[in-house]
Amino acid sequence: MVVDQVSDLELDRLFQALADATRRDIVARVLTGEFSVSGLAAGYEMSFAAVQKHVAVLERASLVVKEKHGREQMVRPHPEGVRRARRLLDEYEMLWRQRVDRIQDILADG
Repeated sequence: MVVDQVSDLELDRLFQALADATRRDIVARVLTGEFSVSGLAAGYEMSFAAVQKHVAVLERASLVVKEKHGREQMVRPHPEGVRRARRLLDEYEMLWRQRVDRIQDILADG
């Protein structure tokens, strides 16, 4: 399982990053293409610095990559990081479904 191969720190970073609605929205936006940080910031009612902080959290979670192009900081998805997050979430879903099935079996036998 991928879950067994991921450190607690990596899991914490991933779930912290995905716990915030703005960060989930940023991930969804950059999955459609590359954006400058200033371009991302224009879409939110918060400061440029706040958007930069959100991007930094996503970058630490390996969901996005930020690169400097001239004067602009460009943000794009980190494909392997997004795939890994998807695999982790799929595995957690499977684990919880198995647990719910076991509980239902116990209740049915009882």
